[in-house]
Amino acid sequence: MPIITLTTDFGEKDHFAGAVKGAIYKELEDAKIVDISHSVSPFHISEAAYIIQNAYKNFPKGTIHIIGIDSELTPENTHLAVYLDEHYFICADNGIISLITQELKPTKIVEINIHNRVSGDFPVLEVFVKVACHIARGGALGVIGKEIQKIKQLIGISPVINDNDNQMVGNVIYIDNYGNVVTNITKSLFEKIGQGRPFTITARTVKFKEVFSKYSDAINFNIAPEKREEDGKKLAIWNASGYLELAIYKSNPQTVGSASTLFGLYFRDTITINFE
Repeated sequence: MPIITLTTDFGEKDHFAGAVKGAIYKELEDAKIVDISHSVSPFHISEAAYIIQNAYKNFPKGTIHIIGIDSELTPENTHLAVYLDEHYFICADNGIISLITQELKPTKIVEINIHNRVSGDFPVLEVFVKVACHIARGGALGVIGKEIQKIKQLIGISPVINDNDNQMVGNVIYIDNYGNVVTNITKSLFEKIGQGRPFTITARTVKFKEVFSKYSDAINFNIAPEKREEDGKKLAIWNASGYLELAIYKSNPQTVGSASTLFGLYFRDTITINFE
């Protein structure tokens, strides 16, 4: 039985996520359900895309991913079942598939048309669950809709590089649970443009001249703990997904603050890298 994952903006307080899981188990008692996240900011397609993009590749081929973000059915927001990179994605045609991967093209796209067979105004529960369970049973995509070739395209924010290749301007694309600031600058692009040159990263009033591979690399463990610059230390790292991330060592947004709050950085804010 394939795994079915859930990514939504339902949060943890309400009944929605639990109801969706219950509906899946009602159809497939032996279903395997994994919550990727229910804490996506409401209707935040770019945030959801970043989360799914960095999660789905860790699941087995054939996994079915339900994406409950901005999923209300309208003439401009139809429902899709997409076979992409040997995974299935069930979502609204709101551009999220184009953001999840801009390098790979879907193998098959179906516009779901089973709405006249279900009732209610909760599409993730009434439509997406039906489609996911159909696929999990081995059902063909053609049974639940008509094949189409084009879906809505959203263009993700890309870093801008000047003509002299000595400045790169990126943007904040995600704030994680620790308040760390993830940018759209990848390690591969940075190394291609930087060519090993010294650099300065500027984000509002903070500056960085070094990027670490992991958080603890920023701490000098050769000196006594009471003399270390540790809690609250500002740092830049390449995160596990290969993106430039600005962080506070062992930050807590609820107590001591985080990179986002302390640096004053939020979605789409700019980060500049100057190469010498």
